[in-house]
Amino acid sequence: MKSLALTLLATAAMPMGAYAQDTGTDPGSETAEAQSRGEPASDDLHSSTIYVTAAGIDRLDVIAGTSVITGIALQRESNGQVGEVLASLPGVDSSGFAPGASRPILRGFGGDRVRVLTDGIGSLDASGASDDHAVAVDPLIAERIEVLRGPAVLLYGSQAIGGAVNVITKRIPPRMPDEAIHIDALAGFDTASDLREGGLSFDLPLGRNLAFHVDGSYRNTDDIEVPGFAASPILRADLLADAAEEEEEGHQEEADELREAANIRDVLPNSWSETWSVGTGLAFFSGQSSFGVSFDYYDTAYGIPGLPGIGHVHGEEEEEHEGEEDHDEHEGEEEEEVPVSIGLQRYRVDLRGTLDLGTGFFDEVQTRWGWSDYTHTEFEGDEIGTVFDVQGIEGRVELVQSRRGGHSGSIGAQFSNVDFEAIGDEAYIPPNVTENFALFTLQELDFDNFELEAGARFESTSIDAETLGIERSFDTFSAAVGGGYMLFPDFRMGVNLSRTERAPSAQELFADGPHLATQQFELGDATLGTEGSWGLEGYLRGEIGEVKINANFYRNWFDDFIYLAATGEEEDGLQVFAFDQQDADQWGFETQVTFPLIEGRDFTLLGDLRGDYTRATLADGNAVPRIPPLSLYGALEARWEHFDLRGEVEWHDDQTRLAELETPTDSFAFVNLSVAWHPFEGSENFTLLAQVDNVFDTEGRRATSFTKDFVPLHGRNFRLSARASF
Repeated sequence: MKSLALTLLATAAMPMGAYAQDTGTDPGSETAEAQSRGEPASDDLHSSTIYVTAAGIDRLDVIAGTSVITGIALQRESNGQVGEVLASLPGVDSSGFAPGASRPILRGFGGDRVRVLTDGIGSLDASGASDDHAVAVDPLIAERIEVLRGPAVLLYGSQAIGGAVNVITKRIPPRMPDEAIHIDALAGFDTASDLREGGLSFDLPLGRNLAFHVDGSYRNTDDIEVPGFAASPILRADLLADAAEEEEEGHQEEADELREAANIRDVLPNSWSETWSVGTGLAFFSGQSSFGVSFDYYDTAYGIPGLPGIGHVHGEEEEEHEGEEDHDEHEGEEEEEVPVSIGLQRYRVDLRGTLDLGTGFFDEVQTRWGWSDYTHTEFEGDEIGTVFDVQGIEGRVELVQSRRGGHSGSIGAQFSNVDFEAIGDEAYIPPNVTENFALFTLQELDFDNFELEAGARFESTSIDAETLGIERSFDTFSAAVGGGYMLFPDFRMGVNLSRTERAPSAQELFADGPHLATQQFELGDATLGTEGSWGLEGYLRGEIGEVKINANFYRNWFDDFIYLAATGEEEDGLQVFAFDQQDADQWGFETQVTFPLIEGRDFTLLGDLRGDYTRATLADGNAVPRIPPLSLYGALEARWEHFDLRGEVEWHDDQTRLAELETPTDSFAFVNLSVAWHPFEGSENFTLLAQVDNVFDTEGRRATSFTKDFVPLHGRNFRLSARASF
């Protein structure tokens, strides 16, 4: 048991970066069609027009093909963590550490290499430092969620080597309401976690030039139901073998505890969560200019499921350090398995300004600023273990060029300052301040059937760990260029080439100590240098008749890739993992094809096929850990009068290409069914959605999850939700 348990406790969390897939909406949806053309899409919640890319690049990034999830698709994938909301998109997975903590994984890589944004500004939390840290963004209040890739990602940070996730809200009203009051409401219930959730927002004009917004949300779940045993077959067999060994040695109490841990089934202990948020905003409009401010508060608490038998493992380690003294003398000294939970509170203020510059070279100047006060407490039972405090500010100023012929573009500057402090016996990262300044540009040329897009970013980063007397500074330059050729109307092929550089994070440089939630002893390396990568990507995107096609093929070569590796040593009963650098390469593909099978006056049958695969290898021949296997997805959707009926099959291959100390995952397939009812003719302003996810109660485990051997995906789940907009 000891060797496997320590392996599970200390499996490396090795994030990298990746671009997002170009698709992600339901077949036939207006956003799916618009994203392939870079055009405005009709929002089914409002009569106004929205753009499918972030502010400042709504007319650009045509080549990249931004993914968007909104409307009924967002309702169907509703979850408390943004990683789970996006997990069904091609090329997107989830870290799945716990039901209350799940970051997006893009093309197999996550952590600091994937930027999570709220309205174009970083989330300013601690989620990038470790998988057990929740993303401080509430998907319930999202109007839509975008996955950005290509040259436009350089607008948001070179550390997002290949991708960014942008959660778009209405907390700063984007436009003057055209009605006296607009109300959006969402409520949902499920059986697998006894979910109870609801969200409500109001938008209204205050006179001719002021718009006001207020929203609130609440989400509560119990421990989730799982199919069969919580422990994977490998872990369970090891627990039972250890129990038999303890019994042979006459230690019946320990044997019973191990058997009890091995036989946990049907419900995953300590997987509960509770989240609520409130926010308000005000915006002033004058012609094409506007200024707005918002304030919001986010509060979540969630359990961290523990590795079964962890107290026994630590007890064994203690005995070894004491020189194999009498077992009975140490029984009382074995660590008691106490539930670990996290409480997180975050206050945030955002500012947004747009100034119309008239008809000169620049069309407008845009600015966005965000300030966050974030506190995250790790509890061991009722006792406070470690407190993480993050004070962050981030701002950007962007000049949007007027379109002249086929030329358009944007240039700007960005600044951020993040003050991080961890307090407690297991504060494995020392206090540090990370400051960043960047200059960036994105330019596009349109020559009828050919489009050229290029982006560049210079970034200066300093990381100061005052208590260690160490300050590191890095200057990085990143650039990307992409070209797209229109083979025939509405169908484009192209290629993107990028060179990116990333400064190491404070965790990679300065970590030194045990990490409670992940149960590994981490060692940073203050001498780490800049990480670089070359990327090449080809794509096909557009429509052939009624068939929509999105296909991406990519290859990335990393210089001095930073990763976390086992040293073979142990400290405080934990495996020691140290950050190191070596070259690496990665390749893969993502595809989605949507097509009509039957089109009639009152009945339509649509098909949706998706697939993705990623392979990543270090220069020494070892696999990068926690890479998702091949996954395939197929769906049929029937639309008849007021009803949409959808059936899905998602299949994930087994993952046996493993890093050192990593355990395999078996293949699995989920079948999901849903029916949506739109009672009002010609309108989707009210939708009642009934779902059955994982119809056959199949066991599934994410290869990307650090806790995959004891945190399976939920079992059969009946869900009912209602969404209204009026």
